[in-house]
Amino acid sequence: MDFSVILIAVASLAALGLLLAVLLFVVSKKFAVKEDPRIGQVAEVLPGANCGGCGFPGCGGMAAACVKAADAGSLEGLNCPVGGAACMGQIAGILGMEVAASAPKLAVVRCNGTCENRPKVVTYDGVKSCKVANSTCMGETQCAYGCLGCGDCVAACQFGAIKMNPATGLPEVDATKCTACGACAKACPRSIIEIRAVSGENKDAFVVECVNKDKGALAMKACGVSCIACKKCENVCGSDAVHVEGNVAYINPEACTLCGQCFDACSRGSIASLSIKGIQRKKIEKKTPAAAKPAAKAATTAAAPAKPAKEWKPIEINYNAPLMPSQQILLAGPKDISNPVPAGKEETFESKRTDAPLPPSQMILLGLK
Repeated sequence: MDFSVILIAVASLAALGLLLAVLLFVVSKKFAVKEDPRIGQVAEVLPGANCGGCGFPGCGGMAAACVKAADAGSLEGLNCPVGGAACMGQIAGILGMEVAASAPKLAVVRCNGTCENRPKVVTYDGVKSCKVANSTCMGETQCAYGCLGCGDCVAACQFGAIKMNPATGLPEVDATKCTACGACAKACPRSIIEIRAVSGENKDAFVVECVNKDKGALAMKACGVSCIACKKCENVCGSDAVHVEGNVAYINPEACTLCGQCFDACSRGSIASLSIKGIQRKKIEKKTPAAAKPAAKAATTAAAPAKPAKEWKPIEINYNAPLMPSQQILLAGPKDISNPVPAGKEETFESKRTDAPLPPSQMILLGLK
C-alpha cells in the first residue's frame, strides 16, 4: 500500500481546515457587533425568571431595553414584575439613572361564579383545558363569559401564586406570591384575569367580579352575583372611576380613590374589596319565596251545615204517542230499513210498553233528560 497517497490527503485536509479557520476569524473580527458591557451587568441583577412579564423576550431582552432607554434619558415604563422596585433601583444605579416608583400590580380574577352562585347545568367530559373547552362548548353553566375552571392559569404560573379552589371551582391568587408577570392572564381564553394596578403594600383595590355582557334578566338567570348594569355604582362614585359599558361595570384603578361607595351601593354583591389579606365580598341575602298567609281564624259561630247534594230521582213518563223511528232504534235496537218487516208482523212500541220508569241512560239517549 502506498502511504504517500494517504499523507497527501491528510495534508490537504489540514491545509483546507487551516484556511477556513483563518477566514472565519477574519470575518468574525470584521463583522463583530460590540455589546455594551452594561447589558451584562444589568442582566446579572435581573432575577433570570425569563417570564416575559416585562414585555420583552426574557431577561436578556429586558437588560438590552434598559440600556437603550437609559441612553434615551429615561427608564419610565420599564419594570421587572418579579424583581420589583428593589431590582429596578439596582438597575438604575448601574445605568446612572433614577427610576420612578411604579404602582404595584396584581393578577385579579374577575369572576365570582362559584358552584353556589352559578350552578352547573351540564357536565363537560372533554380535555381539561380552558382553551379546548372555550372552543368546543359554552361551559358547564349558563354563563358564556365566566371562568371555565380547567386551570390553564394555574399551569401557566411559574411562581405558584395561583391555584384552583375545589370548593368554589375558581382560581385564587396569592397576593404575597404574585409577581404580576401576566402569564395567567395570557393563558385565560376568556380574558377573565386582569393584571391590575393596586394601591400600597397592602395591594388594596375594588374590583367588579363579573364580565358577563348579557342584559340584566339573562345575567341574573346565569349567576346569582352577576352585574346587571344598574349603574348604582357609577352614580355614587365621586371620582368618575366607575363606568358601565357593554352591560357590565368596570372600575378604573388609576382613578379609584378606594372610597368604597361603589362596594356599598352594589345590590348584587358583584364588587369585591381586595387586599393582601384576602378578598372581602358583600353578603347579599337571597330572596326566599313569600310565606303563605296564615289561615283566617274560624268564625265564633258555628257554620250552617252544608246542604246535601240534590239527588236525582227518575221521572215516570207515560207515552201515549208512538215513538219516532230513531227513538225506537235506541230502545229496541237497529231496524233494517232496506228490508222492512211485513205489515202485521212488525212489533210496535205498544207491545213493549211497560209501566216501569226508564233508566237514566235511556232518558239521556231519548233527550228527555
